[in-house]
Amino acid sequence: METKVVLISGANNGIGLAMTRTLLADGYRVAALDLFIENLHAVHNTYPQHLSLHVCDVSDAARVKKAVDAVIEKWGQIDIVVNNAALAIFKTFEQRTLNETRREFEVNYFGYVNVTAAVLPHMKKRGGIIHNMSSGVGITGFPRLSGYTSTKGAVESLTRTLAIEFEPYGVHVNLMHPPLTNTRSASPLGVPLQALADPAAVGRALAKKIESTRPVIPSDLRTAVFLFFAYRYPLFFGRLFARLTERAWQM
Repeated sequence: METKVVLISGANNGIGLAMTRTLLADGYRVAALDLFIENLHAVHNTYPQHLSLHVCDVSDAARVKKAVDAVIEKWGQIDIVVNNAALAIFKTFEQRTLNETRREFEVNYFGYVNVTAAVLPHMKKRGGIIHNMSSGVGITGFPRLSGYTSTKGAVESLTRTLAIEFEPYGVHVNLMHPPLTNTRSASPLGVPLQALADPAAVGRALAKKIESTRPVIPSDLRTAVFLFFAYRYPLFFGRLFARLTERAWQM
C-alpha cells in the first residue's frame, strides 16, 4: 500500500506535535510546518525518512508555496492537510489594537487559505482531505478573545463553502474540533488546569481520525456532545463559559 503524506501546520507544539508523532508511529509520512521546529528535531532523529521539516510562516503565501512545492518534489504527493497553526491574543475588545486582530486573521484564517491554495492544484488531480482545526469558542464566543473567536467562526464558514466547491475534485474539506486543551493559546484563559484536556491525548485521538471525511470531526465523545448543543445554543454556552471563567479569575 502507498504510504500517505500528511502536511501539518503548527506542528512544533501541542496538538500538532502530538499528531505528528502519532502519524509517524502509524506509518505515515509527515511534512511539518511551523515558525520554529526545535521540538521536532528529536522526532526527526527517530523518523528521518518519514518526517520533513519546514520553517514556515503560514501567513506568507510565497513561503507556504515554497514549502508545499518542496514536499511534492520530495515525495511526489500530499494526501492530507491539517491546518492547525494558530495565534490567540487575550485582550478585551477595547484593549486590543486593530493590528493585533489583523495578525490573528493572518495566521488563523489566511494561513489556512494560503496552505489550501498551495495544495489545491495538486489535490485537484488526485483528490485528498483538508482538515481545518476549529474551536468551540468560534461557535459560542468567549470574552477577551474577539480576534481568535472571529477567526475560528470564519474558518467554520470557509470550510463549509470549500467542502461544496471542492467536492467535484474528490477533495474533502472538514472541521476538526478538539476540546478546550492545555495549549499555549489557552493558557491566558484562566480555566483551571483540571478542566483542560491533555494536548498529547487530543493530538493522538485526532491523528487516529486522519482519514475521516466526516464534515465535523470531534476528538472524543464528550466534545461531540458539546458540539451538538453548542451549534444549537451558542449564546447560552458562551455566557455560561464566561461566567465560569470569571469565577476562576476571581479565585
